[in-house]
Amino acid sequence: MDFWQEFHGPNAGYVLELYDRFRADPTSVDPALRAAFERWSPPADGLPSAPAATSPAPPAGPSADKIMGAVNLANAIREYGHLAAAIDPLGLADPPGDPALHPSAHGLSDADLRALPAALIGGPFGGAADAHAAITQLRGIYSATIGYDYDHIRLPEERAWLREAAETRRFRPPNDPLDPRRLLEQLTKVEAFEQFLHRIFPGKTRFSVEGLDMMVPMLDVMLNEAAEAGIYTILIGMAHRGRLNVLAHILNKSYAEILQEFRDTAGEEYGAREYLGWTGDVKYHAGASRAMSNGDMVDLVVTMAPNPSHLEHVNPVIAGMARAAGSRVDQPGRPFFDPHVVLPITIHGDAAFPGQGIVAETLNLQRLRGYRVGGTIHVIANNQIGFTTSQWESRSTLYASDLAKGFKAPIVHVNADDPEACVEVARLACAYRREFHTDFVIDLVGYRRYGHNEGDEPRFTQPQMYSRVDKHPTTRRLWATALAERGDITADQGDRMLKEQLDTLNEIFQALPPEPAAALEPQLPPPPAGAARQARTAVAADKLIALNEALLRYPPGFTLNKKLARTLERRRDILADPDAATIDWATAETLAFASILADGVAVRLTGEDVERGTFSQRHALLRDDTTGAVHIPLQQIPQARAAFEVRNSPLSEAGVIGFEYGYSIQAPERLVVWEAQYGDFINTAQAIIDAYVTSGNAKWELKSSLVLLLPHGYEGQGPDHSTGRLERFLQAAAETNIRVANATTAAQYFHLLRRQAELLTSDPLPLIVMTPKSLLRNPLIYSALRELAEGRWQPVIDDAQAAADPAAVRRIILCSGKVYVDMIADSRRAARPDIALARVEQLYPFPAAEVTAILQAYPGATEVVWLQEEPANAGAWDFIHPRLQRLLDDAVPLRLIARPRRAAPAEGSMGMHSLHQKTLLDRAYELADEVSE
Repeated sequence: MDFWQEFHGPNAGYVLELYDRFRADPTSVDPALRAAFERWSPPADGLPSAPAATSPAPPAGPSADKIMGAVNLANAIREYGHLAAAIDPLGLADPPGDPALHPSAHGLSDADLRALPAALIGGPFGGAADAHAAITQLRGIYSATIGYDYDHIRLPEERAWLREAAETRRFRPPNDPLDPRRLLEQLTKVEAFEQFLHRIFPGKTRFSVEGLDMMVPMLDVMLNEAAEAGIYTILIGMAHRGRLNVLAHILNKSYAEILQEFRDTAGEEYGAREYLGWTGDVKYHAGASRAMSNGDMVDLVVTMAPNPSHLEHVNPVIAGMARAAGSRVDQPGRPFFDPHVVLPITIHGDAAFPGQGIVAETLNLQRLRGYRVGGTIHVIANNQIGFTTSQWESRSTLYASDLAKGFKAPIVHVNADDPEACVEVARLACAYRREFHTDFVIDLVGYRRYGHNEGDEPRFTQPQMYSRVDKHPTTRRLWATALAERGDITADQGDRMLKEQLDTLNEIFQALPPEPAAALEPQLPPPPAGAARQARTAVAADKLIALNEALLRYPPGFTLNKKLARTLERRRDILADPDAATIDWATAETLAFASILADGVAVRLTGEDVERGTFSQRHALLRDDTTGAVHIPLQQIPQARAAFEVRNSPLSEAGVIGFEYGYSIQAPERLVVWEAQYGDFINTAQAIIDAYVTSGNAKWELKSSLVLLLPHGYEGQGPDHSTGRLERFLQAAAETNIRVANATTAAQYFHLLRRQAELLTSDPLPLIVMTPKSLLRNPLIYSALRELAEGRWQPVIDDAQAAADPAAVRRIILCSGKVYVDMIADSRRAARPDIALARVEQLYPFPAAEVTAILQAYPGATEVVWLQEEPANAGAWDFIHPRLQRLLDDAVPLRLIARPRRAAPAEGSMGMHSLHQKTLLDRAYELADEVSE
């Protein structure tokens, strides 16, 4: 029967269209359809008809529905074969499967498939006897111990590449040879290390890798692939699980050092001696670095960044480090990022990957222009359980990796007990990343041999799982058995190798000295004496004038928005009079950045709406009003000797601040600045602030000079747009770990930025700046050219009016930030010579000497007041109160003027805000007998 009779309406039209394609180019249709068309021609009238009675009937071919059924079955296996893959080493549940994977769903039987040619299936299966054999081979690829999960990829060239790589198996042994004995040696070292620690230090936390042993050889494969590709920087981020094993066998941290850390003899050595000024961290949070060389040249540097207990928060840090490592900034203009020189690898927990929002924040960065790193290889260390939480309790998706589908990253699930499959997937990930420069996710599915930590009893909560784990052989034993069956080793050779490695570890342990491990000794040198005070930040007036002129030059034919053009034009003459206070906040910032670039220091400025500025003040990036062409003045000034980058960040705080922090520690010689849209947005980055920004140096000796600009000030915009949470930074301030400033003039901000750039390598510290909002255009904070050209950063600024007659002063008011401007804008200010109003511009490190000088300058004062617009339980009061008390030594009373203690930081009503703000000023000027919280 002519298969044409089976089609009607649009389907018949589609067949005619395919036939026309066949006539024009026979190779444009698949082989089975081509064979059918070669024996058939359509009727002249285009309608179904039988062959002429006088003509012999053509030989019967496969029916179209069988052809299409076979094609659809093959496509279903390619798309959904992972649902039937044996990726769970424990076999806890049958794979979910899918009806589309069965021939019957497509109207086929085994006999039908055997009657069809293998070429119909596509791919490298033409040598198969028939379609049934080809489908069997296809199942062996897509439904074995690897599950390819990439149907969500939108770009056809990526899908085609992944399909070709999977079906040709070009990364799998023997197509890509593997040294089976070396792999056994690696697995033996991994297992022996864990066994030895478990035996010598029973119950001590180490977050064993057992059950995911292949993670270590997979990382080794990635290192080798990177070296062959000419990548010289590899950056690894991971949480606890398996970290010690990776440190030992990938970062080459010595067994002796790790064992000494487990002995933890520091307490015996130092006892109750005076605090050493260095805290350190637990051994399974530590980082390390390893240089791999070939001869005299260092070919590859592998770095594992430290990671706190905030699990996935290292992810953006690694991404930022990768961006810095791959960026060239030694030429003026825009930086150049080369994805071919750096490889970031992040290892995730299966519960944390879908559970922690910072994973999604980091995945979102992969295709953004200011945050691309050329692709990250993500490995999910999937032990199928959280601390005690089962998969069905911790995620809404089938796979732990499904989050990555939203970001169009290919995913491959692999059984951690199949070493060859794991090696294949690691090679595939490297090749894909090298080809497309985007993320790749490996879902390494294994188990956890012990509890969450080695003192935990997992059988309380997962008895069925652990009944299987107890009987399940290790990956090393399974691989040794497989090699013995192949004849590659003798039957007992695998066990002998394990014993030899355990003996080696025991010899190292017995030879340990009694001293503490080097990692436990205090290593932080004291900061250079007075480095911050000695920083030279003034810039000659003629240079500033030249920089300003260069900033206001535009490309030929460049058309600015008329309103913006008028705004920028006003900057052209603001430096004409060196003593006129004409320089606003944004101009001072731009001149600071320009002068820093002229000094040869690269600047990276990112954040929420930083290109224009949240308050339309910065305009670091200009667009042609007609064509939309972009002009960035700081990239075009001829004086620059380093690159400038400005990028609007996504509306992400934890991920982006982690990224910028990572960038700053990888490239400490560059000035890295991030600005919040409003200061309170820092709330959602609190874990990054606590775990890295304020404590990274004390725990891990990470040197960062990251600058955070946080718009701060009470202006009636409600509780969520008033505060940069100054009190939280001051609470975390200790051991000279950060700088915190609240500048009140444009010149102060200019010198603050330049001082930070000056100290990048000599005295690096993160800088937290409470920046203004309404003050950005307030003439009371404007500065003169002479202040930039001849001034310096002043941690404390005295009251010029009171200093003219210090004997008249009865009340000294110390304050910080916008409230000072509110005070001097008040008409009562000029009539009150009995009040000295001084500003504490640098809150930490606390400028005790400068504050003392202020207090001593007014010997007739009968009280000192700390004035702040924040509530009494916020702002600087809790931080500054004990410090001022020590300086005053009960000589005069210390009082507070502030909003009452509040649960919310500010009012939600402009009317109430104005009333409370007026009350604060009234209390400051009334010299009340007593002011209480």
